Amino acid sequence: MSQVSVLPSQRGASADAYADPLVSFHFGVDLSGKSIGFFMECSGLGSENEVIESKVVQEGREITMKIPGRLKWENIVLKRGITDDLTIWDWRNQVVEGNIDDARVNGSVVMYNQFGDEVARWNFLNAWPVKVTGPTPKADSNEIGVEELTITHEYIERVAAGDTAVTAQTS
Repeated sequence: MSQVSVLPSQRGASADAYADPLVSFHFGVDLSGKSIGFFMECSGLGSENEVIESKVVQEGREITMKIPGRLKWENIVLKRGITDDLTIWDWRNQVVEGNIDDARVNGSVVMYNQFGDEVARWNFLNAWPVKVTGPTPKADSNEIGVEELTITHEYIERVAAGDTAVTAQTS
């Protein structure tokens, strides 16, 4: 029985060329360069394209080609244990009161490891809070109250840890 080895050095690459997966411990959010707190859960750091299907005839056969359509940015959803800090509620209140231009900010989601070192960063543009929800208290529960912040934005990119510059321009 023969064995096929897939070790990096046997494929022509050094073992140092492969990075270990990052361990996430918690997430911080910076708005306009100022930290608004730490969160225990984060989702929505990405984008997707709609897929447009087009039927064409090629060499006498009908095939379906798939091409990228409209680009959609996911909303960023962050969760944390409730604190006495009202920053995210004050930010959301700007939108509620109709001050959307004041509420739009650039910012970052920063992932930290268990030692508190920054290990990854996503910078976003023209963000504002779509939704803020508080905890759902139950008298018979001893769970931590969780608040949730949902942020919409016009662009997001993954950058090197510590890089606060956003490379895209919006008009």
